[in-house]
Amino acid sequence: MDKLNKNDYKKYAEKKIPNPPYLKNMIMAFIVGGLLCTVGQIIQNLLKNNGLDEKMTASGTAICMVFIGALLTGLGIYDKIGKIGGAGAAVPITGFANAIVSPAMEFKREGFIFGVASKMFIIAGPVLVYGIGSSIIVGLISLLLR
Repeated sequence: MDKLNKNDYKKYAEKKIPNPPYLKNMIMAFIVGGLLCTVGQIIQNLLKNNGLDEKMTASGTAICMVFIGALLTGLGIYDKIGKIGGAGAAVPITGFANAIVSPAMEFKREGFIFGVASKMFIIAGPVLVYGIGSSIIVGLISLLLR
């Protein structure tokens, strides 16, 4: 058996690696993300048309979208949406719910304290820490520049 040198092996390996369908992935992310945002807009319009003020409408929409994201994750549907839509499924509010519910479900067998409670924020924790931290810094800078 002949040995391949590094350059020949690199060329051989590049031929065997499939090219990802970038255009298809972008289109599917756009469609799935757009559909999730459309659902959010429908909920917002329904709440607004039923007499809620702007703050209550925004809060109600966020609550409903988190619930939908958590429910779809619990039913195993959100993972399928993520496989189809890729980054489009990471729409902030439903993606955040998925990021909290998925580890909680995965570590449920380890119990509620050492499993669910301790692992629930394993993915979302850093987002919360840096999100809250950066908002405090921006708020302080804004306060100082007044």
